[in-house]
Amino acid sequence: MVIAGEPIERLFLWGHSTCTLESTNKAEVLIFGGFGGSGKHARRDDSFLLDPLHGTLREINVAGRPSPRLGHTASLIGDCMYVIGGRADPTNKLSEVWILNTLKNEWRLLDRTGSAFPPRHRHAAAAVGSKIYVFGGLNNETISSSLHVLDTNTLQWEELIAHGERPCARHSHSMVAYGSKLFMFGGYYGEALGDLYSFDTLTCSWKVEKVGGRSPYARFSHSMFVYKYFIGIIGGCPVTQHCQELTLLDMRSLVWKHVTLSSMDKELFVRSTANVVRDDLIMVGGGAACYAFGTKFSEPMKINLFPLLSLDDHDSSRKLGENEVNKEEEGMMENGNVLLQAPHVGTGSPQHPEMQSLNVENQTVQIDASSWVVKLEKKNAKLGKDILKKFGWLDLERKVYAQEDGLFISFPVTEKFCAIFSEDRFEVLSDHHPSKPFRAEGSLLNDMSSSVALDILKEYGATKLPDELVQKRKACKSPLKIMTEAVASLIRQKGLSDKLLEQLPNRWERIGDIVVLPISSFGDPIWNSIGEELWPIIAKSLNTCRLARQGRVTANGTRDSTLEILVGDNGWVDHRENGILYSFDATKCMFSWGNLSEKIRMASSDCTDAVIVDLFAGIGYFVLPFLVRAKAKLVYACEWNPYAIEALKRNLEANSVSDRCIVLEGDNRITAPKGVADRVCLGLLPSSEGSWLTAVRALRSNGGILHVHGNVKDTEVELWANHVSKSISEIARSEDHRWEVTIDHVEKVKWYAPHIRHLVADVKCRQI
Repeated sequence: MVIAGEPIERLFLWGHSTCTLESTNKAEVLIFGGFGGSGKHARRDDSFLLDPLHGTLREINVAGRPSPRLGHTASLIGDCMYVIGGRADPTNKLSEVWILNTLKNEWRLLDRTGSAFPPRHRHAAAAVGSKIYVFGGLNNETISSSLHVLDTNTLQWEELIAHGERPCARHSHSMVAYGSKLFMFGGYYGEALGDLYSFDTLTCSWKVEKVGGRSPYARFSHSMFVYKYFIGIIGGCPVTQHCQELTLLDMRSLVWKHVTLSSMDKELFVRSTANVVRDDLIMVGGGAACYAFGTKFSEPMKINLFPLLSLDDHDSSRKLGENEVNKEEEGMMENGNVLLQAPHVGTGSPQHPEMQSLNVENQTVQIDASSWVVKLEKKNAKLGKDILKKFGWLDLERKVYAQEDGLFISFPVTEKFCAIFSEDRFEVLSDHHPSKPFRAEGSLLNDMSSSVALDILKEYGATKLPDELVQKRKACKSPLKIMTEAVASLIRQKGLSDKLLEQLPNRWERIGDIVVLPISSFGDPIWNSIGEELWPIIAKSLNTCRLARQGRVTANGTRDSTLEILVGDNGWVDHRENGILYSFDATKCMFSWGNLSEKIRMASSDCTDAVIVDLFAGIGYFVLPFLVRAKAKLVYACEWNPYAIEALKRNLEANSVSDRCIVLEGDNRITAPKGVADRVCLGLLPSSEGSWLTAVRALRSNGGILHVHGNVKDTEVELWANHVSKSISEIARSEDHRWEVTIDHVEKVKWYAPHIRHLVADVKCRQI
């Protein structure tokens, strides 16, 4: 695209977001944020409108806009664009939602309500009706597998408990809405993923889609779009020559089709965006940074999709494996736009050498031209490489690799080579005789014909084989599938019932480098009888050296963890969250991911010059956010669990805030200071009521703020808030304080159990 108005360099971005704004007489792409831009590359907070028809780009200047970010999502509902999450800097992941009214050009920050939405970036979002569905994402080292929905009518978040074949955690995936369903492909979870899931928003259930045709290669940081009855996939990592391929899922027949994009040889559509504007696909941004070669950005591109409608679909019920190749059709673009070609759909045939067959155990597997290598002995590798490069047969997008302890070298080859290399007719291609010696001087190589070159490769033992690296990548499986297959094999060896597989977890968490299985997994006692073989298998499947299973937090006053280490020596972990390092023994101290939103809320408070008393400090759950982020002047940390105290002192040192914290060991009703605090944190569940008197006594004589935690039935929230207010008022009067006590805010932190909410009441005490 030729861009007028703003400089094209302002679209040199990745990790940005886009939405399509369409009216009867105009269609534009709304672009926000990302990394790059003109001048010094940085995170951006700019908004632009791109008119694809005329190629004009103009900036929207809106006051009160969000902070710079990348890795967020943007969804359009009516006239409003909803920007969710993102990364503000390497240590600051966002959970906020910003709303841009595109008619009034006004930004506003959404007040968080409903279930907690944890910070994340590199997630995926798609809208169905008035609801925006968000799956997965990355928050420091934690990869999410949760599905949240934002109801734009009520502006409330809810975490959905979905049924069916649930996907594993992932980030850098893509998701689109098609009717009432969501379709999600790929992503990253220790490796690139190549699975396709659908989520039915009506039944709240996941499903692994079984699709005919050649599946797309596994990838992440790609783009998806919907055009007519096609769902398209383009770009992504790992970057190979497949980036010249547009993959389409025909929703009429549920068959994959593949289209060649002839103008994409220099584009790098990684973390780019794809928007359909009428019959055009508008690609904005994308690129990568390399320490050796610098930063590469892709220019905006317009791809006419209309020729897709002429793809041969007269028999959409055809399934994979039918011995037929559909007629090739080509759609030619005019006015300098992209040439879009529809390649053959179905299995290969001798008339189409770019698709060849490999017989494995009586099953014919189709190997496309991008999946072949030529294998040569190491002593002949230099000659072979020179020949392949001279004639353009060496595929520079894939890696050369050694085999059999370095005795053989495999060179990836192009479609052009596959079309002319056939071992069974190789010897008749030229009159060069194998007995004639060959010397590979440059002059002879330059004068050599392609037929002679082919004969020489044959003479030196060249053989064409499937590319092992490509096959491995295509065969990559999700950790859940790997675990299921490995455990299934084990229990069958032991003669146990396959019904035990129903107890395998489909989600897990990470604390530092420990993978933590949920308490509900492997519940049958029979698992213990094979634990010595089982747990190493699980650990290997999940790519971890330390494996644990969650236990219930003990009901005693010290709130001990009962986490059980299954593989590994000890439970000490380092967990970084919101730029804060938490170090603790996970088998002795509990840690809750669900409190992250509340920790961030406390961290965002203005505590400059404030003195804070935390009556239940633990390992520093709220102490550290108050000190590191909110810049509190001084925090008194009360704790009586010796294991938590050990971790707390360690964390204060590690985060360089020990000089502003006084650790008070023992019962807070005895150790807590009196009359010093501007704020008091009471973070004990299920109730902190036993220390409300202590909290009131800790506040200054002129009052302050109490953050009162509690578990409450969802039907009794107002009743609980009134009880807190009335009780604190009565305690204040008994302590001779003339305070006005009000509930400023009730934060809904998370669902603790069915119909039980974890709430925090912000109680303000003002001197009358």
